[in-house]
Amino acid sequence: MDSSGVNPANFIIPPVEGIAGGGTGYGWADVGTESSNLCKGVNVIDPTQIPSAELLHVWCMPSTANVGQQEMPRPFDHVSLLAARNERESVQIALRPKLSWASSGLAGTVQIQCTDLCSASGDRLVLGQSLTMRHVVPILGVPDALVPLDLPIAQINLLPGETTSIWVSVDVPAGQPPGHYEGQILITALKANAEMSAQVLSKAEKYNLYRELKSCLEMVEPVDGKPLDEVAERLKSATSSLKRLLLWPVFQEFYKDNGSCDMMDEDAFTNISINMKFNVTVWDFTLPLTPSLPAVFGISETVIEDRFALEHGSEGWYDALDRHFKWLLQYRISPYFCRWGDSMRILAYTCPWPADHPRSEEYYSDPRLAAYAVPYAPILSCSNEARDSLRKDVEILKSKPHWRKAYFYLWDEPLNSDQYELIRSMSSDIRSYAPDARILTTYYCGPSDAHGSSTFEAFVKVPKYLRPHTQIFCTSEWVLGNREDLVNDITAELQPENGEEWWTYVCMGPSDPQPNWHLGMRGTQHRAVMWRVWKEGGTGFLYWGANCYEKSLVASAEIKFRRGLPPGDGVLFYPGEVFSPSHEPIASIRLERILSGMQDIEYLKLYSSRYSREEGLALLEKTGAYLSPERYTLEHTPIDLMRAEIYRTCGA
Repeated sequence: MDSSGVNPANFIIPPVEGIAGGGTGYGWADVGTESSNLCKGVNVIDPTQIPSAELLHVWCMPSTANVGQQEMPRPFDHVSLLAARNERESVQIALRPKLSWASSGLAGTVQIQCTDLCSASGDRLVLGQSLTMRHVVPILGVPDALVPLDLPIAQINLLPGETTSIWVSVDVPAGQPPGHYEGQILITALKANAEMSAQVLSKAEKYNLYRELKSCLEMVEPVDGKPLDEVAERLKSATSSLKRLLLWPVFQEFYKDNGSCDMMDEDAFTNISINMKFNVTVWDFTLPLTPSLPAVFGISETVIEDRFALEHGSEGWYDALDRHFKWLLQYRISPYFCRWGDSMRILAYTCPWPADHPRSEEYYSDPRLAAYAVPYAPILSCSNEARDSLRKDVEILKSKPHWRKAYFYLWDEPLNSDQYELIRSMSSDIRSYAPDARILTTYYCGPSDAHGSSTFEAFVKVPKYLRPHTQIFCTSEWVLGNREDLVNDITAELQPENGEEWWTYVCMGPSDPQPNWHLGMRGTQHRAVMWRVWKEGGTGFLYWGANCYEKSLVASAEIKFRRGLPPGDGVLFYPGEVFSPSHEPIASIRLERILSGMQDIEYLKLYSSRYSREEGLALLEKTGAYLSPERYTLEHTPIDLMRAEIYRTCGA
């Protein structure tokens, strides 16, 4: 696979060894691409003369399905979604050619056209704002990257014998009137010829083509004096981009001379299209703007600096961090930027500007932020200047109403008594002028040199070692395994009356079949991470890194996961430049499922507030959505049942 995520014709992406189940999408197809191209040796089919339904299969799949290239067709159906206000709901539209109507290596090109969703009273969910479409692109052969499509009309290429899918999301604004909204999606097989392609190429598409070619030129021009390995990487990225451009429909006439035909009449075009009705029912309740569960996710500043060639503290650096921060807030997570020091020291901060900067209040007071990290500057330098800067920031922040959201993250997974002592020392420094400051410490074991304690006993006794120098005790779900009963052993050591909290995190483990966000796990397995958090009673969650792929010095270079980590671990979004000239990050399917899990928590919290937490737990089990870390639904239906029951009893 090249860095664009596009699978060239006549190439089959192999399955990824060791990746868990979750669909039919990762197996080999022994028939290859030959058997699907029924038109070899015969006249090319003219898709303007026959209904598109005779040329391709179209069907719907839920957001928890992994729709791989070998996914088999299902019956056609229309889309019907249910959503609260301030919620995002998504569905997938899968497409698979029945036969080829292009004489090139492609099966053919498909046009997808969507409308606004309208209610009987005239209210709208506007295309491009509340309604978006993204092309699901495989990473290591697994459907994951969600590349935005142009609206209202987009084109994608289909390959013989392969299924592709479109991820359609509906974002319901907080002020949207409840009711039933209707629209449609038209899917049409296009004739492969230059005249038609040129006529449907919009100005925006032409500009994107121009920017893509210009980007390729910029990659290879400034190579004088560069190291050979960097030059090679730049050439590889430029080559990948050019290959991606050659797959654009506008160039299809050059694959092979297909003759020409006139642009079809618009009515005839609509008559042969596959018309999929798209219905959304907006419920009469609103998810809170501030997430009920603080979920803090790390973004590596060094990865951003390396990949985008940005000098720390430059204007471009601030712009890049600001762009990442704002983009991630839509996923109900609270981002923090991080830089790692020696022995797992960590500089973690949510706002790149000092507390007295005009932009800082914009960050810290954002209602979508459930928690924010305050930088402990002396972690990098013990100078008086660093200490004075820290004290100044804390004095400003603790006078603000949002100070209750603040925390300090000083050390990741301490291992021995010396490291525990350093945490105590830094915490004492902070608490000398901010006694109510919250210190967060992640851990999966107790100090290795603790005398007279078993491994698990030392782990459980960590609050004893760190009190009062840690208030947020954040433990690895990996340690718990499938032993939910161990939660009581951990929480029994905490003193919530003194402000102590229990958070959890996942990192590398746990592995299949337990919930995590590794590439290739089942969709419900991704979503179940937050179900587990809610059932176990954690009051917050941490994820170590969302952009921690291998180092690269070129923004558009192929994404490589870090060696020694499970595929996808530490990577929840991709640089936009890998797939297009856009600087906006590209979400993974896994990140969308994290958002769904965070929204599920709001549903369960609403239900529990109306009845009781015990009733909420009973509903989670009664619907079959989640029972334990190794017993949760593999299908989407129980999720809809749970959500519908909560609406019926709480929102109707």
